[in-house]
Amino acid sequence: MKKNVAIAMGGFSSEYRISINSGNVVYKNLDRSKYNPYRVHILQKEWFVIGENDTPYPINRSDFTVTIDGRKITFDCVFNTIHGTPGENGLLQAYLELLDIPQTSCDFYQSALTFNKRDLISVLKPYGVKTAVNYFLDKGDEVDPDDIIAKVGLPCFVKANKAGSSFGISKVKKREEIIPATKFAFKEDDEIIIESFLDGTEVSVGVITYNGKVKALPVTEIVSENEFFDYEAKYLGKSQEITPARISDEQTKQVQEIAELIYRKLKMKGFSRSEFIFHNDQPHFIEMNTNPGLSEASILPQQAQAAGISLEALFGSAIEAAMNN
Repeated sequence: MKKNVAIAMGGFSSEYRISINSGNVVYKNLDRSKYNPYRVHILQKEWFVIGENDTPYPINRSDFTVTIDGRKITFDCVFNTIHGTPGENGLLQAYLELLDIPQTSCDFYQSALTFNKRDLISVLKPYGVKTAVNYFLDKGDEVDPDDIIAKVGLPCFVKANKAGSSFGISKVKKREEIIPATKFAFKEDDEIIIESFLDGTEVSVGVITYNGKVKALPVTEIVSENEFFDYEAKYLGKSQEITPARISDEQTKQVQEIAELIYRKLKMKGFSRSEFIFHNDQPHFIEMNTNPGLSEASILPQQAQAAGISLEALFGSAIEAAMNN
């Protein structure tokens, strides 16, 4: 019997349009002989299924069902493609766990942890994972540019702590740019992380559970036309993404092993994509995305293709892993 799969897309953050692109790619590539896919838009004010002729049918949030043409539809699995809140910070995962509905991304604790850059690097450091030098600020704290520069140096990066896709991030080169950069980051989140500049090759490593086994995908090198891998570089074509990365076999193996270590130690599930910079020839961890972009141009699908995995097989494996967990 075919399984009903809700493809959750949208979300409450600046990333909702990107999420809808990802969700539509999953919808297009699911095997119709195995699954009945439904496009579920989860937005701040309304949750609904997009039916034929783009008719919206409201989701009953008490049990995550939908009634279409008088027939109540329950879902066997949720394919979570929401970037940002509530799909990438644990809220949706916790809700679905209460309803005993499987979903394709990691569990709620791992999702909340990885979405919080400050907490994540604190958890990973005891495992020997190298990171930039960090400085933390909360909204309301005094911003002391001299203290920040003494800790992390210049240039440095000022980032919103709990925001993805390069929203709320600035590269700061001068002392007088620090306070405007913190104000910009605080528009996205009430917590900030300021990081020392890491000079070197930037790479992205996908790690997935595929056919029941944890697998590191081919490494992608990121060459941004802009100052860093910002929103334009990531989504508007202002970067080159080279798979496999132009690094040595030894470096490839090293960074894949670290990415896989992180995945296993955090007890991850589903897809992940971790970013690193080879600073002084050593991979330094930047962040992990647990619901990475899934459009045809996105990095994880590129890596899967390089590994000989079709989108249909990639997405189908995620659903089977969630339902058999």
